[in-house]
Amino acid sequence: MPRPIARVLTLLELLQSGGTRTASELADRLDVDERTVRHYVSHLLDLDVPVEAVRGRYGGYRLSPGYRMPPLMLGDEEALAVLLGLVAGRRTGLTTATGTAGETAAAKIRRVLPERLRLRLDAVLDSLAFTTAPGESATPESGVLLPLADAVNHHRPVSIRYTDRNGRGSERTLHPYGLVAHSGKWYVTGADLTSGQERTLRLDRITDVRTLPGSFEPPAGLDPAERVLTGLATAPYRHEVTLRVQGTAEHIDTRLPPSVAVVAELPDPQTPEGADPQAEPWSRVEMRVDRLDWLPAVLASLDRPFVIERPDELRGLVEALADRLRHSARAGRS
Repeated sequence: MPRPIARVLTLLELLQSGGTRTASELADRLDVDERTVRHYVSHLLDLDVPVEAVRGRYGGYRLSPGYRMPPLMLGDEEALAVLLGLVAGRRTGLTTATGTAGETAAAKIRRVLPERLRLRLDAVLDSLAFTTAPGESATPESGVLLPLADAVNHHRPVSIRYTDRNGRGSERTLHPYGLVAHSGKWYVTGADLTSGQERTLRLDRITDVRTLPGSFEPPAGLDPAERVLTGLATAPYRHEVTLRVQGTAEHIDTRLPPSVAVVAELPDPQTPEGADPQAEPWSRVEMRVDRLDWLPAVLASLDRPFVIERPDELRGLVEALADRLRHSARAGRS
């Protein structure tokens, strides 16, 4: 590659590192005079790279936002970070719903890498194993995600078109409090002015977002992630389960996370009779689930005393599990 072209690319890399670079600083880094730096800047402008000249005592050159992204200059570690980020994004659902966007971005990066670096990165990706299988993801359209994020940041109301899990469509006016990514899905939590309730809505079920005039003030001490998890745990399902478990909320959360159960420690008078006052506190656990068959094993894994308040059907399932465990423990005895 001729040295002038190499220096033009080096200039682009210096500008992409951020900030304003003086002409003298760039001249020193490129080992040329300031007149040549201005000539190289002209080359970048001819390539539609948005270089901006800053006048004044602390002036120089910097990149400004343009109508398209300029060519990126990535080092070895930067290229690896980008590719690993794309892989992780696909596995966790942290991508846009265009689906192929992550794959095409990775392909573009790999296509322009030097063969030495490409082979090394391929070796990393080919030898990389994950301890968990990729979960089912439902990623949002960028045309939904971007305006919602802007509305959250600027406290703007929005009008949305939403389809619920039963296929019913509706138009809603929403005060969006925050965006949350959880288990391969994106959610927005906020005040639904149409129903007068606070709601948690999936972004992949939103087909249109329109920002409305005005603004709103979100509640003080807002934690969107906590509200989404609580909303998921209290959503309507076939069975309503209430338990008392001797254990702290922190311990119970290890087996029944906030997206599954709502846990609240009980005051001493509400603990079962005969409980040791020096022992761990008791907590009330509330869940809404479609199936009960998985709960007995989870309750056993808590390794804590518990009392089933409802439903009675769960008592029978726990007893059946206990009988199976007792039978398995006695099997093979002489």
